[in-house]
Amino acid sequence: MKKMAYLLITLFLVNSTMIAEDVKQQNMGKKMPTRFQAVSPDKVVILQEGEGKMYCPKCGMTLPMFYKTNHAAHVAGKTKQYCSIHCMALAMKNDANVTDLKVVDNATLKFIDATKAWYVFGSDKPGTMSMTSKYGFANKADAEAFAKDFGGKVMNFEDTLASVKGTLEKESAMVAKKQGMMAKKGEMMYNKMCKPVAGEFKTIAEAKTFLATEKPCGEIKGKQLQAISIYLKTRTK
Repeated sequence: MKKMAYLLITLFLVNSTMIAEDVKQQNMGKKMPTRFQAVSPDKVVILQEGEGKMYCPKCGMTLPMFYKTNHAAHVAGKTKQYCSIHCMALAMKNDANVTDLKVVDNATLKFIDATKAWYVFGSDKPGTMSMTSKYGFANKADAEAFAKDFGGKVMNFEDTLASVKGTLEKESAMVAKKQGMMAKKGEMMYNKMCKPVAGEFKTIAEAKTFLATEKPCGEIKGKQLQAISIYLKTRTK
């Protein structure tokens, strides 16, 4: 009888441990990124500094959520990190003094010299700030393997940037239209959820940083944070 009781207790403890571990794994899974461009926080490299360092200075997108398409550059004495080559191209259009261009290597998730990178242009994976995706790689073989799995054309940096610049005005108009729609939703959310916010914001990233640090709307994240930030930035125009 004692042996039987000991066996039952042992089985109970083993099952309890397995169930607890399974629940732990499920909970961890919920925290893992689901967007293709996103990576886990421990693999993200943020090169820019300041309170708003987690946001793209052009569009305000949260950088880790689009990390696989992140770019960076030296602009007017400071390092800026962008969610996409689209936003970096906007910086290059507005400021001639843009140097030290970098892109995330999708094989290692480290930043590399963008001018020496190979891009997979137009794969079936989602684009960032664009209908056409562009994913960078240090090695051409890695780019070719990605293209084999997900489609797209392997291109060098010069050809990729030229294509981006060629559609920049059209795609910027599409982004502006989408942001206009988000601003309307953001205004409704702001009026319902937030304490009055005074002052103007020069960029979406600046508004987003204010909302995340000062919390006039409480603990908001994701689309709510982005929409209200867009509204706060555009309402000053």
